[in-house]
Amino acid sequence: MTSLVHAVVPFLPSADIQRDVAWYQKHVGFEPIRADANYAILKKEALVFHLQWHAGTEEDPLLGGSVVKIFVSDVGATHKDLLMRQTVGVQALRRNTPWGTHEVGFYDLNNNAIFFVENT
Repeated sequence: MTSLVHAVVPFLPSADIQRDVAWYQKHVGFEPIRADANYAILKKEALVFHLQWHAGTEEDPLLGGSVVKIFVSDVGATHKDLLMRQTVGVQALRRNTPWGTHEVGFYDLNNNAIFFVENT
């Protein structure tokens, strides 16, 4: 069984959320769906970008890798496939996150976080 992919959503690091929301509005035509000092969701037609604040410190590097979230209909099937490939362990599947999802994720060789997400 495979999971049906619904969307791929990049989560991009930002040193200044308000500045970057204004830039994406002016230069790309994205409109904010949600924005605060630490996090923003921007949308233009079917495209969605998330901006996530990073401090640029060693503990929270601004350029430490990006996050990609791939929204699917059945994250359990994706988890089983990743288990079979020895990409993740059993504990990698997180159910009922505080933001209303089930997720499984891993880091690639370049420290990019890749998550498969099912909305609950």
